[in-house]
Amino acid sequence: MTFLTIGHRGVMGVEPENTLRSFVRAERSGMDVIALDVQLSKDGVLVVLHDAEVDRTTDGAGAVADLTLSALRELDAGQGEHVPAFEEVLDAVRTPLQVSVHDGAAAAALAELVLRRDLSTRVEAASVHDEVLAETARLLPGVRTVLHSDLSGEAADVVARALACGAHTVALNIRELTLDTVESVHAAGLKVTGWTVNTLQQLRLARALELDGAATDFPEIRSTGRFLA
Repeated sequence: MTFLTIGHRGVMGVEPENTLRSFVRAERSGMDVIALDVQLSKDGVLVVLHDAEVDRTTDGAGAVADLTLSALRELDAGQGEHVPAFEEVLDAVRTPLQVSVHDGAAAAALAELVLRRDLSTRVEAASVHDEVLAETARLLPGVRTVLHSDLSGEAADVVARALACGAHTVALNIRELTLDTVESVHAAGLKVTGWTVNTLQQLRLARALELDGAATDFPEIRSTGRFLA
């Protein structure tokens, strides 16, 4: 069984999250997929940031939606890195990308870009919001989609949600996963990955649960995982 190692916002345990520096290091570390987040700037450009505000990850303040791309570029996102436009990431690395969208406007912008640049085999869309993921799947038929969720309810609830919004994969908290849950997801014809796998113990658990992959903050998880295969 193929086990995918997913670089979480690049390799944010050792590099500034969601920056070109982090993505390039994730690629050089051999990550199978790089997971990142996109937001829309004030002037309608897809930029790579997890939060709706820039306060936590840059030296600036305010909502991403209130800042132009030019203003965002002036911010320090860590170690001199700037907030990248999504298209910059596409040009900087060749690794497949898992792109998380948080609202309908970002989903529409992502769909337009994927179609314009013919990225359907390289990009998969992810979201914690069922309705956003469903809209993305509608706009991009055939593109792989990932539902990020916790396990606040029964495994059957997560499976039902994933099927309803057209997800191909369910990404769940490794600390909440059980073999029964994984088997339920697989029985529905879906893949399941765990987040965030940052220790050898968690990696062994991910393997024991027969997950299809795991998101990690650290590049060494990739090399360690090869020996556990």
